[in-house]
Amino acid sequence: MKTIFEIPLIEATEKSLEGYGKLIENFNNYDIQITQWPKQGWREIDQGTGNEGGITEGYFHVWWDKNILYGKNDAVPHKNINDYERNDVYLLGYSYNPEENNKKHISEEIKYIYQWHANYHPDGGQLFFPEKKTPFISTLALPGDDVKPENFKAFYFDGSRGLYIHPYVWHDAVFPIYKSATFKGKQGKVHARVSVDFIKEFNGYLKFKTKL
Repeated sequence: MKTIFEIPLIEATEKSLEGYGKLIENFNNYDIQITQWPKQGWREIDQGTGNEGGITEGYFHVWWDKNILYGKNDAVPHKNINDYERNDVYLLGYSYNPEENNKKHISEEIKYIYQWHANYHPDGGQLFFPEKKTPFISTLALPGDDVKPENFKAFYFDGSRGLYIHPYVWHDAVFPIYKSATFKGKQGKVHARVSVDFIKEFNGYLKFKTKL
């Protein structure tokens, strides 16, 4: 049996997001931070270089299908990577414990979300902005490759503002608490990604509720 790591759900405010990111009022007016390419030795990266990859924009679609959450990022389409990513579609999470028989858990109401994966981007920040003011949740943890499930917090957003995530901050996609949602997305074009697989590394899933 897998271990279930239940993490707290807290309201996203300017104060609670300190160190993780920021609440964003206007998608078009916010600039994404691009980090400079890391140097290999004592010689410095030449000024004005190493950060010229630019940004990319596109819609991020998320939807529930029989209590499984899927997502698609139009800003950074890529080839298949693993069993959870096929044809540019991510399997993001579940509204039931995947270890149990899912047929008896199919429901219109999403009370809990189970998450198997998280990642961070060393090349730049990332912005999610709800197109129709849809409430959503984002799980975040502060930088550090020795991250553990208990380092994560689930942040609840009422949909009136977007979320900017700093480079190196652990996150996954955004989790809608209703059937589907579309977000305007903006991030570094390089799209470097460092991941943690909670199933492989910790034999379990993150779990969080959807209501404060």
